[in-house]
Amino acid sequence: MSQPKEHLIIFDTTLRDGEQSPGAAMTRDEKVRIAKALERLRVDIIEAGFPAASNGDFVAVRTIADNVRDSRICGLARARDEDIRRAGEALAGANAARIHTFIATSPVHMRAKLRMEPDTVLEHAVAAVKLARQYCDDVEFSPEDAGRSEEDFLCRVIEAVIKAGARTINIPDTVGYNLPDRFGQLIANLRNRVPNADQAVFSVHCHNDLGLAVANSLSAVQHGARQVECTINGLGERAGNAALEEIVMAVRTRGDAFACDTRIDISQIVSTSKLVSTITGFPVQPNKAIVGANAFAHESGIHQDGVLKHRETYEIMRAEAVGWAANRMTLGKLSGRAAVRARLDALGIHLEKDALDQIFARFKELADRKAEIFDEDLQALVNEDLQEEQADHYRLGYLRVCSEMGTRPEATVEVWVDGVAEIAKAIGDGPVDAAFKAMEKVVRSGTRLLLYSVNAITTGTDAQGDVTVRLQDDAGRAVNGQGADTDIVVASAKAYLSALNRLRGPSACRHPQF
Repeated sequence: MSQPKEHLIIFDTTLRDGEQSPGAAMTRDEKVRIAKALERLRVDIIEAGFPAASNGDFVAVRTIADNVRDSRICGLARARDEDIRRAGEALAGANAARIHTFIATSPVHMRAKLRMEPDTVLEHAVAAVKLARQYCDDVEFSPEDAGRSEEDFLCRVIEAVIKAGARTINIPDTVGYNLPDRFGQLIANLRNRVPNADQAVFSVHCHNDLGLAVANSLSAVQHGARQVECTINGLGERAGNAALEEIVMAVRTRGDAFACDTRIDISQIVSTSKLVSTITGFPVQPNKAIVGANAFAHESGIHQDGVLKHRETYEIMRAEAVGWAANRMTLGKLSGRAAVRARLDALGIHLEKDALDQIFARFKELADRKAEIFDEDLQALVNEDLQEEQADHYRLGYLRVCSEMGTRPEATVEVWVDGVAEIAKAIGDGPVDAAFKAMEKVVRSGTRLLLYSVNAITTGTDAQGDVTVRLQDDAGRAVNGQGADTDIVVASAKAYLSALNRLRGPSACRHPQF
């Protein structure tokens, strides 16, 4: 008789580490929407943010803690008294809470960043864990840059913080430097060498600088780690983090190689991926494993023939299992309010009457221009509506562009600025460039365009275009703005103003990373 599988804890840090992607800052309401999606996904632990970073982050963590009941809510804190107290306050209303505290342990970090001797670092680590235990029983400790730390010192620190009350020990590969075999062996060594290792769960948090975050995480799991810290779509600083969907499906699909499994509801993977992509403005590449548009597509005739004869010839998992095409309903201009509400509910979007009325009106307007409305269209409508609710400074009135072969396009725009309409004209190298220049005459933001990206939300020539614009202000703060419309130029103008409105919002504080 086979032994029951051990539980692999999924610790999602999309709302904390994922938000560190340049331009990926999220509003409080957007964070709550993602947190609720993660709850439906049955994520064990949601790292909601870094409460000491800013008042906005504190409020976001507190709101998530008050509204999510089925997942444990975690707040990050440096090994500083003020950080830990702030995290404890933000998590006070959580049904289940965790404080995650950390301090760097690698020679380069201790010397160049902390300017502390190893013994002092050890003292700070122990003191932080003891203080965190005053706020909740579940305390996690991370030795930042563990992947480049000296193993003997790591063992000393880990033993001490476990003795102080830490019940999860996270080993971060902060700069994505490690290789799978060596990283897995490090986890095995720490579990064998630390005398009280059996009193804590060992966790890993891997970055993807060498494209090895998932491989390093899985190697660690095979060597005894029982928590993986990851993000939806692999979102995160620099090259990103280990992708939750890849970790979960690798362990589920290759059950022969792993003595553990997750409790994730894999049918929610695709919808959660799309939600995060829509809110952050970071499109999922088509060939991305599990959640990419081409992940289950077969172009080769040989592959198509094999799949038609027997699916497992070229598919190791079912597209429907992770949420592709599951319960998919196409809506159109004859669809009623009840059908729209039912589809939104199925997508995990629950709206009050006034908000539903607004979305339904937008839906009807879109349906007059587009024959079929898909789930992705509905999500874009909701996201745009929420952005407009929060956009209290700039709003697009109208846009007219004249573009003719052999001449430079000209754009005329009306932009409402704090309730006052202003009109401007400009000539550009293309219709989008002309529209941006005309809007800039009104707003005079002086921002720099870092990214302009267009993606079709669905297939077909009548598909809505989803435009992402990343702007950077003089202070170096970069934000993403999004816009969707069947007219790409209109979508681009909406995205530009969306980014400007975000820049006028509360300043985002850079979270510490490990």
